Amino acid sequence: MKILMINSVCGIKSTGRICTDLAVMLEQRGHEVKIAYGREMVPEDYRKYAVRIGTDRDVNFHGLKARMADASGFGSTAATKRFIRWVKEYDPDVIHLHNLHGYYLDIRVLFAYLRTCGKPILWSFYDCWSFTGHCAHFDFNQCDKWKAGCEKCAFLGEYPKSFVDGSKKNYRKKRSLFTGVANLQLIVPSVWMQAMVKQSYMKDYPCRVLPNGIDIARFYPRENDIKAQYGIEDQKLLVGVSSVWQKMKGIDYLNRLAETLPKDQYRLLLVGSCGKGVAIHPSILRVEHTHDVDELCQLYTAADAFINPTLQESQGLTTIEAFACGTPGVVFRAGGAAECVDDTCGIIVEKDNFEELCQGILKICEDKPYTRDACIAKAMTYDKQSCYQVFMELYENLQTEKI
Repeated sequence: MKILMINSVCGIKSTGRICTDLAVMLEQRGHEVKIAYGREMVPEDYRKYAVRIGTDRDVNFHGLKARMADASGFGSTAATKRFIRWVKEYDPDVIHLHNLHGYYLDIRVLFAYLRTCGKPILWSFYDCWSFTGHCAHFDFNQCDKWKAGCEKCAFLGEYPKSFVDGSKKNYRKKRSLFTGVANLQLIVPSVWMQAMVKQSYMKDYPCRVLPNGIDIARFYPRENDIKAQYGIEDQKLLVGVSSVWQKMKGIDYLNRLAETLPKDQYRLLLVGSCGKGVAIHPSILRVEHTHDVDELCQLYTAADAFINPTLQESQGLTTIEAFACGTPGVVFRAGGAAECVDDTCGIIVEKDNFEELCQGILKICEDKPYTRDACIAKAMTYDKQSCYQVFMELYENLQTEKI
């Protein structure tokens, strides 16, 4: 069987790694896989799967069009037409869509093909861009215009940024393109995301919850001297991880924690870069970049508690990574972030409730109600080998149904 995946990146970042993880498992089962991608580099190990859609120049022009005309997803037309000609020659048995936004693909050209190709189509959602007129996330902004029809968007400064408001037009175009496609099934990583889909114009498609997994063979407790390195052997260490720290990821709450918790008893350490215009409290320890899983696992293991005060999240894999290293967590009930937490491994705090957040941290660090083994056991339920096995069965069932 031949499977074609389409995603903004290949082999890097969360969505790109999901694609290549699936590709490796599919190849091991004797299937052929190609990953069509739009931007950035591809690690050498995964180049055999990669098919580039367009060029850097195409991405730049598409990004400029999105900025000037709020037209994310409506550029790269010539590049997408060339790609569709390649797809027809490749003739995949199953098409699996992932992130279609990212300034690399014309959704009009793609869906004109998908409507007539007669092939089984899966679409994995990692955010809400597919059923809004502009944004990829609306939970932080508490906006529900997407339920009936976007217009007068107040969040044009957020990705995909634009100087003008095309949300009403985009909503209508996307609704027309994305609905009524035969043989299309949706896949979401959380019950929360499934509930959002069921309130959108895509509600009539089959929509299945399949959480993304982590590599348990790589995420496990590590011996370390992190506290000694920072001279905080006698303090409780709280760790947070995000690719970029910004308001929607809860940085304001982390800054408040740095101000509020006794400084001689608690220290915060954040992994990740700082978003534009975001200030981080000077007492917070920083590891701005790490692509080293061993280093990340040392930090998770050294932590007395993992803190995830995100205000919007489709799933929340960093919390599961912390569990895999034996560390309990405190998370806000926001989006799908809390769905991985139960009373064996952490505490769920009502969104925006700073007092509860503090109480949760104190309970974990002082009462120590959660064992390392229980946290690891919870993480094992998200082992990618088990999670992605379901995808393998889904692909093969689709092929059987087609035959």
